[in-house]
Amino acid sequence: MINPETLQERIALIQTKRESLVRLLEQPDLGTLRIDVNQAIEEIDDLLDEFKQTFPGS
Repeated sequence: MINPETLQERIALIQTKRESLVRLLEQPDLGTLRIDVNQAIEEIDDLLDEFKQTFPGS
């Protein structure tokens, strides 16, 4: 089982990856990859929401 500190570190890493995807989305020459980037951002947002619901004090 994973300890709470490790879980919080991994969630923080995912949040930084989300920011990278948002910056990538701002690129004008992204083409059809834009769909995949949007989907990844949505899935990360869902994961972060579920984490906050499960661990409200985090």
